[in-house]
Amino acid sequence: MASVPLSSNSSIDLRGLSAAAGAFSIWGLLPLYLKALERVPILQVTAHRIVWGCLFALGWLALRRELVGVRGALTNPEVRLRLIASVALITINWTTYIFGIATERVVETSLGYFINPLVNVVLGVLVLRERLNAVQWAAVALAAAGVGYLTWSAGHPPWIALTLACSFGLYGFVRKVVRVDALAGFASETLMILPVGLAYLLWCEIAGAGSMGHAGIAIDGLLVLAGPLTAVPLVMFAFGARRVPYSTVGLLQYIAPTIQLLIAVFVFREPFAGPRVIGFTFIWIALAIYAADGVWRARRVSRLTGA
Repeated sequence: MASVPLSSNSSIDLRGLSAAAGAFSIWGLLPLYLKALERVPILQVTAHRIVWGCLFALGWLALRRELVGVRGALTNPEVRLRLIASVALITINWTTYIFGIATERVVETSLGYFINPLVNVVLGVLVLRERLNAVQWAAVALAAAGVGYLTWSAGHPPWIALTLACSFGLYGFVRKVVRVDALAGFASETLMILPVGLAYLLWCEIAGAGSMGHAGIAIDGLLVLAGPLTAVPLVMFAFGARRVPYSTVGLLQYIAPTIQLLIAVFVFREPFAGPRVIGFTFIWIALAIYAADGVWRARRVSRLTGA
């Protein structure tokens, strides 16, 4: 197995690294895909993502003969209850993200995923009673200052970014306590909300507002593509996360919002100057401090354990 040295006593699986980086890259490129669907109403895009994502995930699991994971998740009352919470959170996240792209606020959606790691830190303190060191507190304070400055300069909070960061942070927290494989969990979640998605699309069709079959074959193809675009990066991420150090995954996660920001500024020509640059700079410094602290602690543990 090919690997590249990370330090004197650790290495990274190149296949795992490529898979994880590829997953974050696909997520970063999603604004281009969603922009191509701007003629489709936001809730319909969410519903199609649920339907085609579910069908693709179930088909994938069926081919691998791994549907037992879905059956086990849905027949366990405790797991099912937690999945209800997680599917509600991810539906809010998806809809907010699609809304941000549709309303030309891609810069703000990228902000949501830049601050998400620090929201996870705050959740750890509030929910899990974790203790932060001085460096981590400094990172959180700088990020809060950045969000505060953006709020003051715009006259209102960056609610799209905050909704994305909080919903995804809470989703990750809920999924962390659900002992279900990533793809089986995703299939279970979307299967639970599938009737709602199908009912909504049927209602749109009856009302004469449906997009599938009425907006052209290109739009139909893009809507179906929501299935693999949702499930494939999830599989890639799960593959990579098992094979590279956690600290490396923590750094790779910034690929997605970085690509989103570049697309927003250079492709969609969204404004990014003055107050936005200042606010983002606070947050980038916070992330650099947080990431450096995480890498330092991971290497320190590695040295102490002789790994």
